[in-house]
Amino acid sequence: MSEHSRALDERLESVFGPVIEAIAAGAVERERDRRLPYDEVAALRAAGFGALRVPTDFGGWGVTLEQEFRLLIRLGAADSNLPQLLRGHVAFVETQRAQPDGELRTEWLRRLGAGAVLVGNAQAERGGATTIETRLDERDGRLVLNGRKFYSTGTIYADWLWVGAMRGDEPVALAVPADAPGVSRSDDWNGFGQRLTGSGTTVFDEVEVDPRQVLPWRENAERRPLAFTQGLYQLVLLAAQAGTARAVLRDAIDFVRPRTRTFGVAGVSRPSQDPSVQSVVGRLSAIASSVEAITLSAVRGLEAAEGEDSAGDDRFQAALATVFEAQQVVLPLVLEAATSLFEVGGASAVDANRSLDRHWRNARTVASHNPAIHRQRALGDHRLNGTPFRVGPSSAAPNAQTEDSGSVRVHRRVS
Repeated sequence: MSEHSRALDERLESVFGPVIEAIAAGAVERERDRRLPYDEVAALRAAGFGALRVPTDFGGWGVTLEQEFRLLIRLGAADSNLPQLLRGHVAFVETQRAQPDGELRTEWLRRLGAGAVLVGNAQAERGGATTIETRLDERDGRLVLNGRKFYSTGTIYADWLWVGAMRGDEPVALAVPADAPGVSRSDDWNGFGQRLTGSGTTVFDEVEVDPRQVLPWRENAERRPLAFTQGLYQLVLLAAQAGTARAVLRDAIDFVRPRTRTFGVAGVSRPSQDPSVQSVVGRLSAIASSVEAITLSAVRGLEAAEGEDSAGDDRFQAALATVFEAQQVVLPLVLEAATSLFEVGGASAVDANRSLDRHWRNARTVASHNPAIHRQRALGDHRLNGTPFRVGPSSAAPNAQTEDSGSVRVHRRVS
């Protein structure tokens, strides 16, 4: 590690370490009360979390992708909702980094580098799998946006929204202020896990759009191979999972260490001295370290592909394969850990006040995004036949992720 990287790591720790610790301290209470983490997101924003990947020339931290993901994993250990609700922002920063030099790119990078804004993702829609109903129309010399989005993770915490729409017959991507007249955001996500991500409905009702903030979808998406963006989205979810594995280990240790018991043994014993309990905690420890290492290895692969001046789509396809392989291993291991956690204690481990069940519910919910079963088949096809992964938007749906399911092409929303 270079002296610069070491110094930057120390700065990151001094700034974000206390913020993340405070987020962890209130996680159980927020889960029990379904209290949305507005204050916690505000603390991250104020500390400059949203500027991590913005180059220093524009006021950002200029961290590597791996440094950012190490912090996302730590944040996931504190509260797995937080990395996911920042997912759209992470991708948006990379989108702006990839744009060619220009006035709008400079404006955005300076805005992001100041650390004062977060960007939410409003892409997916319920209903038809291959059409986008949200429309951007020109009316009396103005651009007006109308539509309804779902799975719009993080928008209720955001200052700007990154939206997919149709302008005539062409898909476009555009940015609108979250408080613009006609924008409404609802916390109506009804999943049993990741309940604090704000993955609900966003409605655009006659929202006037600045023409400068509109990009043709291909111009937005093709600044780098689409495999990079798809890999990035998946890695944020894997960071949340790796953080959950850390949290499971932490909570198991915190549960066991202070306890004594008299049931089933003569006298008083300590579960921490029980070989069976030690074995469970040892397994949890191995899972936590392994899934983090696997996730960060995939991050390094994606970052290396981006750093190659001559990297073509083949290099990104190889990096994406590593991400999908990581998904196949990380998801079942974290679910195993979240279940095995209950083996370290009796009935007291299922006390609702402890909310230990949140780890399994959250891990299962994250695992259901872009289901791994489709990735497994695609991986086999890729290895056997050299078939490239079908990722990114179709011509009809800028937020659809295209995959093959047998002989039928299936369009799945990137949520």
